Amino acid sequence: MSQLLIIKLLLISLAVWLINIPFGYWRTNVKTFSLQWFLAVHIPVPFIIGLRLISDIGFAWYTYIFLVSAFFLGQRTGTFVFKRVGRVYDEVSSCLVIDLVRMAKT
Repeated sequence: MSQLLIIKLLLISLAVWLINIPFGYWRTNVKTFSLQWFLAVHIPVPFIIGLRLISDIGFAWYTYIFLVSAFFLGQRTGTFVFKRVGRVYDEVSSCLVIDLVRMAKT
């Protein structure tokens, strides 16, 4: 593996992690296995595939280790953020952006 490929893979993993934080936040506040839960888990997937294609990292087996880990860590980070926001702010919605704006106004 070349250094350029490793750097691309790490940057794409970071992007996947960041993309999944709001979706993990959303997923935490809905009923498990509901339509919204399903959407919160699966909507990021086309974006991740697009990132793979744009960055030209390919679909080799070792890329899955990084990207799947980043996917689940992003979802878990969203859950963590939801719980932290819930401790600070009483009225928590399913949207991270709306909750952060509300918190900034208070």
